[in-house]
Amino acid sequence: MLLPALSQAAPGAGDAPKEIRIGFQKSSVNLTLLKHRQALEQQLKGVKVSWFEFTAGPQMLEALSVGSIDFATTGEPPPIFAQSAGSNLVYVGAEPAKPGVSAILVKPESTIRTLADLKGKKIAFQKGSSAHYHVLRAVQQAGLQWTDITPVYLAPADARAAFERGSVDVWAIWDPYWAAIEQNTQVRVVATGKGLVNNLSHYLSSRSFADRYPKVIQLLFEELTRSDTFVQKNRDEAVAIIAASTGLDKPTIASFLERRPRSPVVYLTQNIIDEQQRVADNFYQKKLIPKVVNVRDAVWLPPAARQQ
Repeated sequence: MLLPALSQAAPGAGDAPKEIRIGFQKSSVNLTLLKHRQALEQQLKGVKVSWFEFTAGPQMLEALSVGSIDFATTGEPPPIFAQSAGSNLVYVGAEPAKPGVSAILVKPESTIRTLADLKGKKIAFQKGSSAHYHVLRAVQQAGLQWTDITPVYLAPADARAAFERGSVDVWAIWDPYWAAIEQNTQVRVVATGKGLVNNLSHYLSSRSFADRYPKVIQLLFEELTRSDTFVQKNRDEAVAIIAASTGLDKPTIASFLERRPRSPVVYLTQNIIDEQQRVADNFYQKKLIPKVVNVRDAVWLPPAARQQ
């Protein structure tokens, strides 16, 4: 669903909260540019905009679930795990698929050459993250069972350390962490997400925030899409801004953005919902989440769309 046209005026005093708390991570390109551009601060006069960085999606959605932030973006699995745990979050929007921005990595000398070679190996990844689903799909593609591998649940920085010292055989990770290790460590890619996972990015909020401030959600999406346009048209400047924000070097960010497709933000479509439901069903069927998740129960749409 395309974004409905914004009115010329920004949301009025009654249409916006006193503060908007936004969660982001190093992979959140559009949010990083939005933070730098200060477009929300300029349009929402008198509204405090606070920004909180997280290492990965599961940690971010935990904060969203307890009310510490109002708006966040993650890959596909984190909201599924959150919903299965009873969180009251809602999907409010999404970016297109990015299958090429994640990878299953080994060291150059590794004997692992194919996905079938993952059998019996220790694989590090963030539990409940996009990497979790990437590994699940890789195992399935190889004709293996989940029990054929040893998952090692670690946050990105700890997973990289374990991978570099040889405590695990494989690291499943997304950009820009993948791009970062490529800059100073020799790694070999066993598989990217292409042909395995879609890697959609989802935007999430609490249901109460979205219901109360739909014009703010709409404004966020407009400005996030403008941020993406900026990335596409001003690549060198975008690289510099994101590098400064993340603390990563420019070659790392340039490599990341080269793999990242154009990413405007839209409200959820039926195709996006169906794809997310397939991910949720796969996790449940493999007993990786405790109960069936109905994605549609957590989908929020703007008032105008509900009347269609």
